[in-house]
This record gives sequence, structure tokens and C-alpha cells, in this order.
Amino acid sequence: MRSSLLLLLLALLTTVTKAKVFSRCELAHLLQEEGLNGYGGYSLANWLCMAFYGSTFNTAAQNIKADGSADYGIFQISSQQWCTDDRSPSDNRCRMACRDLLSSNITDDVICAKRIVRNPQGMDAWEGWTMHCKGRDLSEWVEGCDL
Repeated sequence: MRSSLLLLLLALLTTVTKAKVFSRCELAHLLQEEGLNGYGGYSLANWLCMAFYGSTFNTAAQNIKADGSADYGIFQISSQQWCTDDRSPSDNRCRMACRDLLSSNITDDVICAKRIVRNPQGMDAWEGWTMHCKGRDLSEWVEGCDL
């Protein structure tokens, strides 16, 4: 047990060194370049709001859930359905390792998020978006970003 914990800690420390915390406008520009503005019918402001409430724009964010699954990366993508880890069984619909969602390169995160939002649930798949962003004026999320 102790060696497993030590290995997990080392893996997390390695991930943290490759991680990045984006500023709001920096992420807005990057998400726009990645084609998320309007993707699935959701504005760039929706994507920013969701990322903030999920990870505070931190690519290394991880949230371990009571059922043993976890959410990973800037968009808090679930290991239960979308990526695979060593913690819990997964449908792995994005065909990727969850650890790949923890780096500063968020291209794979964006590809997987696009896949998630194409499902009937859309952005309701993210609880943080549903609670804090859905149906609200989100113009402040892109304000001053010179897009």
C-alpha cells in the first residue's frame, strides 16, 4: 500500500511539472484557435466558465470521486466514461489515458471535450457548468480578451 501511494505521489509530481494554469484570456485565445467558439452550439464563454468551475484553468486538476473514478484536466473529464486510468473501469470513449489530460498541451482535452458535447447531454455532462454557467449571462468570461 505504501509503495503504491509513493508511486502515485511521484506520478502526480511529474505531472505537475508539465502542467499549466492558464489565465482567462490566454485560455480564451487558445480555445478559439482550437475551434470551440460555437462548437456544439456553445459560446466560448460557456467553455471558459465550465473550465473555470471544473479546474480553475489548471491542466493538472484531478478530482477523485467516492465511487473510485476521477475527473482529469482542465475540463475535468471523467475516467468513468471518457478516459482510462488505473483507478476504475472505463468505457474510454475518447480512447486515451487520463494522464494525458494533465499536461499543458490541451489539444487532446479539446478533442475529447468535443466528443463529450456531441452527446445528447451536451454541456450538462459537466456539473460545474450546469450549476454555475447554464442559462446565465456569461459575457464577462470573454470581456477584455481582445478576441
